[in-house]
Amino acid sequence: MSLAKTLNAQVGIAIAPAGRPDAEPILLGPWRNGPAWSTIKVPLIIAGHRAVEPPTITGAMSAAITQSDNDAAESVWQSLGPPAAAATQVQAVLAETGDPTVVQSEKIRPQFSAFGQTEWSLTNQLRFLSAAVCDTRNDAVFNLMGQISADQSWGLGQISGARYKGGWGPSLSGAYLVRQIGVISTDRGLVVVAAATEPQSGSFTDGTADLNRIAAWLQAHTNVLPAGTCPASDPEGHH
Repeated sequence: MSLAKTLNAQVGIAIAPAGRPDAEPILLGPWRNGPAWSTIKVPLIIAGHRAVEPPTITGAMSAAITQSDNDAAESVWQSLGPPAAAATQVQAVLAETGDPTVVQSEKIRPQFSAFGQTEWSLTNQLRFLSAAVCDTRNDAVFNLMGQISADQSWGLGQISGARYKGGWGPSLSGAYLVRQIGVISTDRGLVVVAAATEPQSGSFTDGTADLNRIAAWLQAHTNVLPAGTCPASDPEGHH
């Protein structure tokens, strides 16, 4: 893969069609699994949105997605009850898509959110995205993913019409992991993507530059990416 030669990083890219959570993904690069960081805010905000009657997007939910506001996300998490109860509700959002990820309820590293420390693999992220984007109950949250603030519009944000969410944070040694999940629209349907990079330099800036290169590569290969369409209505009867 010629892209690899331009990246001085440990990289992982996973690509699959929307609407087919069981489809075998295309996996590029050696990186496979690590802390979700803020990418977990997508299922968290879906859980928070559903917990309000009627389902409502609050200012905190919007800020958690569009600005990756940690305090806003924490307030939504707390609205779901004690940590164990909140984790169970976010985990239920993942489980209904066939994603078996266990959501972290304890702050492993005290300065960071519990949920952000969830170990979320690229393949499980795809499974979640592929199904979740086709559930109309999630439309309001995916709409927010199309309104990410300009300072976070790197990577998939370089692709017109992409709906995405980034996440990033330092390892114990201070080296950054930078991740993104998202949905790209093509003439043939929707493509779901999960990408992650751990730059050799450890710098966040280099990580976002890597994701810009990955996005450019995806754009150049749009015509061969696995695209899918959502089933006419999902089997659980949501419309």
